[in-house]
Amino acid sequence: MKILVLQGPNLNLLGVKSAQSREKLTLDKLNKALRKHVRNTDAELKILQTHKQNIALNFLQRNRNQADSLLLIPTSWARYDWTLEETLRLIKLPTTIVYFDDPYDFGTLEKDSILSNVATKSITGPPIETCIQALNHIINLYSN
Repeated sequence: MKILVLQGPNLNLLGVKSAQSREKLTLDKLNKALRKHVRNTDAELKILQTHKQNIALNFLQRNRNQADSLLLIPTSWARYDWTLEETLRLIKLPTTIVYFDDPYDFGTLEKDSILSNVATKSITGPPIETCIQALNHIINLYSN
């Protein structure tokens, strides 16, 4: 099973965000935790972090027929990016959306998201735990 992981704007600054609360979580550590979690499963991750809408849309459109599901960490896209919402609606890829809670939130909470209608599931919490919960949800969808 192939899972796309699309990480939105400023997620590369997760380390800066975590340092504000005296923790040491970086995007690299998050991605390593995700890869480690699926290591002994039949899941394959394809991860992209970008600030640019066109790159994100190309990633989704080019990989839609090879992927089984999408784990999306939209950050600010969840509030303003109607083109992303339209693309997700059109490609019909089962999408689990992850929102980080304080102190890791990037300004968009689940309740403010324009992407709620395209999500198979939405999860809010600390970065690593929430992303692993999202992966488990996706893996369980396909293991039954």
